[in-house]
Amino acid sequence: MTTIDEVVAANAAYADHAMDFVGTAAPSRQLAVVTCMDARIDPYNTLGLRAGEAHVIRNAGGIVTDDVLRSLAVSQRKLGTVHVMLVMHTDCGMGSFEGDAFRHDVEVETGLRPQWAVETFHDVDAEVRQGMARIRAESAVRHLDDLRGFVFDVVSRRLREILPA
Repeated sequence: MTTIDEVVAANAAYADHAMDFVGTAAPSRQLAVVTCMDARIDPYNTLGLRAGEAHVIRNAGGIVTDDVLRSLAVSQRKLGTVHVMLVMHTDCGMGSFEGDAFRHDVEVETGLRPQWAVETFHDVDAEVRQGMARIRAESAVRHLDDLRGFVFDVVSRRLREILPA
């Protein structure tokens, strides 16, 4: 059995025993969370959330990219979110290599240079501040009164708030 077969089987067991969830695509807590795809981070348990309460937008590093901004704009304008959390973390893999070298390696291996930015970083606090600034600068994201940034410590499991510059 492959890993995908195992998770499909787990889904069947989940579906057979899941409690009824009646809701909409609009999160009941009007919260959007931008965070990293790191497998050590479980945003729902980490933040005490349940299904249906928040939109969770994930990518490598929790970087505020154009696609994150697009997702936030849709989340706010079509699905009613007004609170935004940016949650990056300690010991992030995006701080362990150089983006230009990665793009070069991909080009050498595939013959094509990636069109997307890798967006590595070395200072997680500064990257959280930059991410918040990117969100604030995006005109399509209209609810900014409750935008806050955090660093999640993967050892202590606690959030540390990062104030804007």
